[in-house]
Amino acid sequence: MKKTNRREFIQTTVKATVITTIGVPFMACASKAGKETDDPEKNTLPVLTFSQIKLPYGYDALEPSIDTLTMDIHYNKHHAAYVKNVNEAIEAEKITFNTELEFLSNTSKLSAKARNNGGGVWNHNFFWQVMKPGGGTPSGKLADAINGSFESFEKFKEQFTTAAMTRFGSGWAWLVNDNGKLKIGSTPNQDNPLMDISDFKGTPLLALDVWEHAYYLKYQNKRNEYVANWFNVINWDEVASRLK
Repeated sequence: MKKTNRREFIQTTVKATVITTIGVPFMACASKAGKETDDPEKNTLPVLTFSQIKLPYGYDALEPSIDTLTMDIHYNKHHAAYVKNVNEAIEAEKITFNTELEFLSNTSKLSAKARNNGGGVWNHNFFWQVMKPGGGTPSGKLADAINGSFESFEKFKEQFTTAAMTRFGSGWAWLVNDNGKLKIGSTPNQDNPLMDISDFKGTPLLALDVWEHAYYLKYQNKRNEYVANWFNVINWDEVASRLK
C-alpha cells in the first residue's frame, strides 16, 4: 500500500472539504468561468446576447403623437419577443459573432429567424433613442448637413415622408450618413442599412418604424397621420450625436 506523507494528506483533505461543503454549484461555476471546450460543436453558451434597452421615457411621454397603449405593447410585447427569439436562434444555431455589428454585417449567412429577430432588436433599441417628448428641430452641424443634402428641412421632411409612405407592407424609413453624404431610404421587415443583404446602406442617424403595430391602435390605416405627428417627437440631439 502506498504511503501518504503529511503534506499530501493535508492537500487531499482540503480538496475533499471544499467539494463537500460547496457542492455542485461551485464546480459548475468553475467550469463556466474557464474555457468551455476547444470543439465549437460542443460550445453551448452563445458568444453574443442581444438585450432590450430601458425605455428612455415613460410610456405616455410621447402623447399625443404616439399613444400610451401602443408604446406599452410595442415595447413589452413586440420588442421583448424579438429579444427572446434572436437569443434562442443564436444558441440553437451556434452563432459565434462577438458584436451586434458583426452579426448584422453577416446576415446573409444567418437563418430567417436570426436575421429578422436580430434586426428587430437592434432597430427598436435605435428607434426608442431617437425619440423624446417635444422634439423640436435640428440645429448646428446637423441642420447644415440636412440643408446641404436636401436643400432645406422642409424638403428633408418631404423626402423622408415619401420613403415612409412608399414602403409597401412592413418596414422602416431611414436617414443615414453614407461617407459624409446624408441619404434617405427604406428597408423591408426588420432589415436595416447595416446588413450586408440590404440594398440601402449607410450609418443610421434616424429611423421610423412603419410596421402597423407601431401606429394602428391610434391611427388605424392612416400611416400618413402617424408619420406627420412623429416629426414632433424626434430627438434631434441624439441624431446629431450620431453624425460623425
